[in-house]
Amino acid sequence: MRPIGLGLLAALMVALAAPAASAAPKAATVDKASREAGMKDAPALVQEAGVNCQVQDARLAGKIAPDKKTGSLGGSVYEVSCGPGTVGFIMVAPPGGAPTLQSCLINNFPPDQKPPTNACILPNNVDLKPALVAFAKKAGVGCDVDRVRGVGASKTSTFYEVACPDQSGYIIAGQSTPLDVSKPGSRSSCLMYEAPDAPVHCELTKAPDRIAAEDKIAGLANVGCTVKDRRYIGLLTDGTEGYEFACQDGKGYVIKVNTEGKVASTIDCSKLVGGGCTLTDTRAAQAEQAGLYTRLAKNAGSSCAVERYAVFPTKGNEEVVELVCAGGNGAIGMFPATGKGKVLDCGHALLAGYKCTLGKADYTALTDDLKKFDKKDCVVSQVGQPLKSPDGSMRLEVACADGLPGYMVTYSDPGTPKEAVGCTFAGNCTLPSNKKKG
Repeated sequence: MRPIGLGLLAALMVALAAPAASAAPKAATVDKASREAGMKDAPALVQEAGVNCQVQDARLAGKIAPDKKTGSLGGSVYEVSCGPGTVGFIMVAPPGGAPTLQSCLINNFPPDQKPPTNACILPNNVDLKPALVAFAKKAGVGCDVDRVRGVGASKTSTFYEVACPDQSGYIIAGQSTPLDVSKPGSRSSCLMYEAPDAPVHCELTKAPDRIAAEDKIAGLANVGCTVKDRRYIGLLTDGTEGYEFACQDGKGYVIKVNTEGKVASTIDCSKLVGGGCTLTDTRAAQAEQAGLYTRLAKNAGSSCAVERYAVFPTKGNEEVVELVCAGGNGAIGMFPATGKGKVLDCGHALLAGYKCTLGKADYTALTDDLKKFDKKDCVVSQVGQPLKSPDGSMRLEVACADGLPGYMVTYSDPGTPKEAVGCTFAGNCTLPSNKKKG
């Protein structure tokens, strides 16, 4: 099946009998002879075109005379209406050639936005907008679509543009030709097509209006950003859309918006250590943030001068951050929105459910825990995975630098050891040096 080009179809349609329309197309009376001819010829031609369409209605729309100047052999033109969920089409059948198609979406919602002059007029092909709006919503458009424009089709996909009262706009791609609204579809924001060399341009909304709609998102995030620059990141793997904003005060944010147009999450660019923001000076922002974490660590009683950091997913109102201190040692900082936080060394952090990956693990504090139980012969060199006891306490296996069997240390909380039992007697020790007989 080959969709017909817009220019060629426009030239061919000049000779057709479809009435002109100054507004939305309306169902017209189709004479009996045209419908009989359409229903007689269309099913076989649709099958020849390889189209998934159960022909429910058809009409012979007109004949095209041969044109020696263009080399056209002429042919017959049909309008076809398919079963529920499938948008009908105009089909041109040249003598001895394969039929070519154009969706009624294009005919009834022309790309140039002018009133349709050769609209599809069969009853099921006229009022297409409700199905197109519903399909756009299924594709993830959260706003109330009020305008539709046909864009085009390939051998396997159909494309159209939609716009909403808030001036947001999308290109909708249906994964079928002709468009079957029961199949999957996808959306792409018009913000993706702002570049002059973009393959498609949105025309139902204007660029300044789209930018203004984008800036409203920064306001919804309530981060106090006076927008200096913005970037549309695109559709993210979790189904949200990502936007980056650079602010007048030098800060930057990535804001994720769900399909309902609401802010799903806001990420400070200074916390995207692995990259992601391109509009702000993240190095300066990260240096400022590192200074903040140094102050928070000091307030928690730690001497960690933060050089690098990585933020864990937020839990409630507590921010959990992996810290790399001057000298390279790692730590885990837990900083609530209000009040005093705490900083755990990499050994005790395991008991809280966090593992250091950026900095060096210093087990000096675990060695000091053993000394509380008069285990002064062991300098902790390695740790195992924490084990939870039935009473809720945690047990942490430690190995000693001298290679002799280590200990299983029980903690009531990450900072409070209760007892230390040698691995020779404790059982459940799995570190290599702890399996040796003492």
